[in-house]
Order: sequence, then C-alpha cells, then structure tokens
Amino acid sequence: MEYVDLRSDTVTKPTPEMREAMAEAEVGDDVYMDDPTVNKLQEKAAEMLGKEDSLFVPSGTMGNLLALLVHCQRGDEIIVGEKSHIYMNEAGGSAALGGIHSRPLKNQSDGTLLLDEIRDAIQTEDVHHTITRLICVENTQNVCGGVPLSLEYMQAVGKIADENNLLFHVDGARIFNASAALKVSIKDLVAPADSVMFCLSKGLVAPVGSMLVGTQKFINRARHLRKMLGGGMRQAGILAAAGLISLEKMTTRLEQDHIRAKKLSEGLKNIRGLVLDAAEGTSTNMVYFNLGDEVKLSVNQIVDEMKKRDVLVDWAGPRRFRLVTHYWVDDAGVDKALQALKDVMI
Repeated sequence: MEYVDLRSDTVTKPTPEMREAMAEAEVGDDVYMDDPTVNKLQEKAAEMLGKEDSLFVPSGTMGNLLALLVHCQRGDEIIVGEKSHIYMNEAGGSAALGGIHSRPLKNQSDGTLLLDEIRDAIQTEDVHHTITRLICVENTQNVCGGVPLSLEYMQAVGKIADENNLLFHVDGARIFNASAALKVSIKDLVAPADSVMFCLSKGLVAPVGSMLVGTQKFINRARHLRKMLGGGMRQAGILAAAGLISLEKMTTRLEQDHIRAKKLSEGLKNIRGLVLDAAEGTSTNMVYFNLGDEVKLSVNQIVDEMKKRDVLVDWAGPRRFRLVTHYWVDDAGVDKALQALKDVMI
C-alpha cells in the first residue's frame, strides 16, 4: 500500500540514486578514520557550514548530546528553550549522562527565547549557583511550527554568548530548511555558533545519520565521546554515500517542500473544525493545527480514519496535529490529504 505519509520528514526513504551510491560506496573503517566516503562527507559538511571540521553520527540526538558533553562539565548549566528538542525529546541524556543542568526558558511564538531573559538567566559567580556554560537554540523550532530563527536573532544570541564568555550550540536538525526559508546562506546563519548539529535523515532524505560541526579541537573530543557512546560505526561509508547526495542535491530543493506546506495550510483553512496555529500559515515544511471545540472526534479516531483513506498523520497533542511535507509528498499527495481531511471532518 502506498500512503501519503505526513507524519514527519523522518519517514523519508532514500532515492534510487542514493541506493545506488550506497551499494557502490568505497568504504574503510571509520573508527580508524580511513573510510574515504565518510571523510568526504565530513569535509563537505564542514565546508558548507563554514566550520573547521565535522563528525558523522548515527542520530541528531547523539549529535546534540555530544555537543553538550564536549562543551560542559558535570554540574554546568545550559540555557535552553522549554519547547526545544534537547529539553523535551532527548530522554534527559544531558542530565543522565553528562550531569548537566538545564535552565529552560519560554519559547516565544516565533520560536525565539527573549534576549533579555537569556541575559537574566546567566548565573552569577555565587557559590550556590550552577555555572552557566552554554546557550542552545533550535533552528528551525519544531514545536513552535517549524519556524526559522532569523539571521539577526542568531547574531544577537551569539553576541550575548561572546559578551559573557559562554558557548553557543545550535540544534539545527532542519537548519537547511531555515536557510531556504530565510534566503540566507547556511554559512552566515550558523556563523555565530560554536557548534551545530544538523540531520541528514529528515528533509535531506538520507536513511540514517546526522552531522556535528565545529572547531577541529571540538570535533576531536566529540569523536572520542562518540566511541564511548557506541557510535563508532566501522564501514559507515555505505550510509555516508547517501549523505553526500543529501548535501549536494537535497539541500537545493527544500523550497518545494515549503511551497507544498503552504498549499496544505491554505487548504486546511477551508476545512470545518480545523484551526491553524498560525493565521499566516507556515514558512517551512510543517503545518500545525488544532481541532475546534465543535469537533467530537478524538485525535486517534482521526488518525484511524485518515489511514483508511491512505493518508498517514500523527497527533501532536490532545487536540493538535502536525503535518510535515518532504521529498516523497508531491502535489497530488497534498490534494489527496486535503480531500481525506474534508471527508473525515464532515
């Protein structure tokens, strides 16, 4: 059965070109750092983001954790959004494995943390306090609607970090979506950051993997910790081959996903009982909406009814849904999803 799958961009499967490249990939042992395809991917990622070095890791969660473990000592504190993936959806790894304390700040509707609140959250030298070490932001900010954080905002956060002798990490799982939506070069967008993680396995369509970028010293330490966490993947060039196609080709087509998400959000406005999170729609590849008070169906009932119509969706709260466009959702798929929702909501 071929479904229109709008649950996430993590459901993307490799393209035929990726499968061919994976089958033919030249490989070595990446723990010995002699897998040529992994090395090429790491060089490419570092160059594209304007950083010294990068590291191929199995997942975005591991990439973020490695960044926190490198930047922070046990008992240090990070400033992070209360709706961020690091704080909400990474199983408390920074605390459990790093002894790192989180100071969550409120995410605004545009995904940002208020600059004054970041400044106010920085701890003093009082012996009773944790030591603030790191500021983390997520770009695009998923739970706030997949919104991109502007270049000016990224620069402002970087300035706060510099002025207070702090480090700045970006959970950029979908940073290329942000770059495309803002029409800002990826190098400029992440220039203020000391480290960035981005995913190959979401909108960039690769089957597995994320990249962690930063200074050479930072990456050398992250590589050691990756091994500690079980992330030494040996002949990983088979996976890296798909990642190279992600960087070379998939980064340039993300605007198509954004256009289809806008089409989806415009169509949702005309369906009774659905209330979009943002009246202006969406700016990247995510559309969030809520069920109106008059809707008697539960979110699980809607999921089941949509599946009967060959459309996969997933709820994001008791009365909330998130739909995500990606490479494998075309215009016909958007039309099919909208028609299915109209039928279900009658």
